[in-house]
Amino acid sequence: MSALIFDAPWLEFDLGSEMRVLSWAVNRPGLVTARRILWREVRNADLPQDLDVSAWLHGQLAARGALDAVTFLTSRHIRYHHQSIVHVGDARATAVATVGLSNAERIGQRMNRAGQDWGTINIALHLDAGPGRGLTDAALIEALSLASSARTAAVIEAGMDLPSGRATGTGTDCIAVAARAGDAAYAGMHTELGEAAGRAVHDAVTAGAQEWMTQMCATPARGDVLPD
Repeated sequence: MSALIFDAPWLEFDLGSEMRVLSWAVNRPGLVTARRILWREVRNADLPQDLDVSAWLHGQLAARGALDAVTFLTSRHIRYHHQSIVHVGDARATAVATVGLSNAERIGQRMNRAGQDWGTINIALHLDAGPGRGLTDAALIEALSLASSARTAAVIEAGMDLPSGRATGTGTDCIAVAARAGDAAYAGMHTELGEAAGRAVHDAVTAGAQEWMTQMCATPARGDVLPD
């Protein structure tokens, strides 16, 4: 069973055992084997302009004994994380998301974000296809695509309008999908696994986006930094 461990400035998603993890995360991107996915919260002061971010994160992970972990960086306060667990038939999907929209973008457009605070959407998705079943690499890729679609739908529904149009994500979003290796060849929208995965990601991102939007509206209009 997976477990979520909040240990600021870290958030750890323990997958329960070694899994195949597909992502473009800062640490251990690509298709790797890992037991845990981490978030590291950072503030602007943590990352001065001339800092080698990869070397800094390597040092942080080494001090934690976590160089093995697939790792996200986020400026969102990690206490604002959201988890959604969905069962459909024998399939189970667990999504954990942190959602900040301060550098929101619309797909196919690009805004000048120079000198501004950075938000991001980071999503970890753990999939269980059922007793004794795992996913092929192709199914893992399909699940990653579906998670991205669910993220986009949730952000569109949040209703954040930009000069370029309705926001569909941020410029620094990252998704990691984890599952046991096996012979389940499909994880699309017609499958139990795809239904569970899509709903879990959509629900977690929706909750995070709504919370961020509420906090943004409640922030006094005097240049205060948003909780992102």
